[in-house]
Amino acid sequence: MTADEIIRLLEQEGPLTGAQLVEATGMEVFALWSTCKKLPAVRFDIVGTRFLRLDRAVHGYARLSPSIRREFLTYTLLGVESQIKLLKERAAALKSEIKRISCAKLELARESMASVVVSLEERNAIIDKTCFIIAGDVVYNMSHTVPRPEKSTGEMVRGSDLDIIAIVEDDLPDSLFKALDKAIYRKKHFLLVHPDYREEIDYIIKNMTRAREQVRFDSFEAMVACKILREGKLLHGSPPLFGRVKDLLEEFQIPQKLDEMERQALLGRAAAERYLLDLPADSFDSESFHLFYTREEGEEIY
Repeated sequence: MTADEIIRLLEQEGPLTGAQLVEATGMEVFALWSTCKKLPAVRFDIVGTRFLRLDRAVHGYARLSPSIRREFLTYTLLGVESQIKLLKERAAALKSEIKRISCAKLELARESMASVVVSLEERNAIIDKTCFIIAGDVVYNMSHTVPRPEKSTGEMVRGSDLDIIAIVEDDLPDSLFKALDKAIYRKKHFLLVHPDYREEIDYIIKNMTRAREQVRFDSFEAMVACKILREGKLLHGSPPLFGRVKDLLEEFQIPQKLDEMERQALLGRAAAERYLLDLPADSFDSESFHLFYTREEGEEIY
């Protein structure tokens, strides 16, 4: 499609999300994004929040989420000058819908962990010595429902996963640790395969000793763990234990370290956009893809 044809399409059918425009034009995502960004007649309204994500493929590990591709497809509305009022109205509606999705996923995560605890015989001991933390897209009100395959099974799931971290006291008996792990895994399987849900729980259980090791911030894995704990919100369980986790992060100046990484990610995003926009629309290759999107996004369904 030519630039003039894209503009005429937006005049007739806009405002549209990036994903809707991809469907309407039949164009490859990068080519369409690049073309639209270079058209003065096209107006963009981007909703939501950009936040730090750590990625081994990026120098210094720091990148912004959503990726350029995800932001264009899911969180961007495009129109023309005559549609500015309607563009803002639809952007507000899109923002409300994304928040609704995030709230629904948050409530599902909370209900799921509460039901996990209730299912265990030693529920009182576990609830007193465990805090369940939710992180990821949900806490930024940036959840989506774009179908994608779950990594281990290939089962199609509904968009953003539920990132859950269970922190337990060091003196929680090993038998209860294992029982909790099994119960969460059962819930994970249920939500994954049940046709009414098709949701993915991505979870980990760790004790406070492990958390203290990770705040050293001395490896990629430790940095990821710290980022997740820093952004995480209490989902269920012990508020005092959750408070100690947050205090531990402050003690080791984790928020300041992550803020600096986010600053670098902002600079990296701006540089990536400049580089990609200098590429001819038909020259996008594997050397450039990590600037545009993550590997996991390559298998998403639009």
